[in-house]
Amino acid sequence: MRVLYLKLPGNSSVRLIADLMKYLKYLLIFLLFAACGRSQNEKSKVIIFHAGSLSVPLKQMERRYEELNPGLDIQLEGAGSVACTRKITDLHRDCDIMASADYKVIDALLIPDYCSNNIRFATNAMVIAFTDRSAMADEINAENWPDILLNKDVIYGRSDPDSDPCGYRSVMTMKLADKYYKRTAITEGLLQKDRNMIRPKEVDLVALMQTGVLDYFFTYRSVAQQHKLRYIELPLEINLSDSDYNDIYSGVSVMIKGKSPEEYIEMIGGEMIYGISILDSAPNMDEAVRFMEFFLGEEGRSIIVANGQAEIYPPIANNPLTMPGPLLEFFSE
Repeated sequence: MRVLYLKLPGNSSVRLIADLMKYLKYLLIFLLFAACGRSQNEKSKVIIFHAGSLSVPLKQMERRYEELNPGLDIQLEGAGSVACTRKITDLHRDCDIMASADYKVIDALLIPDYCSNNIRFATNAMVIAFTDRSAMADEINAENWPDILLNKDVIYGRSDPDSDPCGYRSVMTMKLADKYYKRTAITEGLLQKDRNMIRPKEVDLVALMQTGVLDYFFTYRSVAQQHKLRYIELPLEINLSDSDYNDIYSGVSVMIKGKSPEEYIEMIGGEMIYGISILDSAPNMDEAVRFMEFFLGEEGRSIIVANGQAEIYPPIANNPLTMPGPLLEFFSE
């Protein structure tokens, strides 16, 4: 190699190019080792968008699954189920698995453009949560709760129907209460009251409850149990928990925003059923299927049940024969 010399002021010469080549060689070696170290330390990831009411059980599954699979990073992102779908359809965010508090949200907003199937895996029930500090906590019961929540000295909260199934299920519960108690002003009064206490998802209301901002809020039984809140068990005719009452539940509905600003979807009352789906464009399809095996398996189901939800087993799928091979064993013929 020809070595060039640079004449510097003061009549001192340095082998500038040769020194630069030496430093560049060392720099290249360092960068190669650094890149190898990063690639060895990087974990494969599974991205899961999920309903807020699944935050606690999914966090427990995340810890357990990463213990069993140390090379994997489960990345959880909770929001209202409708809001989760819009991250996929409107924002085009990467997502491997979508878990919704209402399987109908996946059917209406993601199938068939974003996923091919939808697994129904658990149920829940609507309740009214409160604490010992709540106004009139010693008086409220399954019969008088509408009057308590309508009281001007009581503050109650609910989630946004356009973002969260618990939000439109709260409105359905009010409408069913009108019929059950043979009254006409429960829904009208509650929809006008405390509108500043509407939040994107029902678990956002937990902190407001724990800090004493709220006296009561509509939520799922599992959420109340997970956060050790007191709650009113509502009659089966209005709590959306029992398929035997679907004829009654289907008598109410709520309109929510659809796939575009101009479109609305009618959500019809029915037994609440959770759904989960692997996205067709899942960036890490193989690992998503492996996690779904854990989710639907004995250990995953036990975590769901321990956190206050009733499991649907065998699970129900729109078309089980289209499921990835490893998942077929979970579905009855």
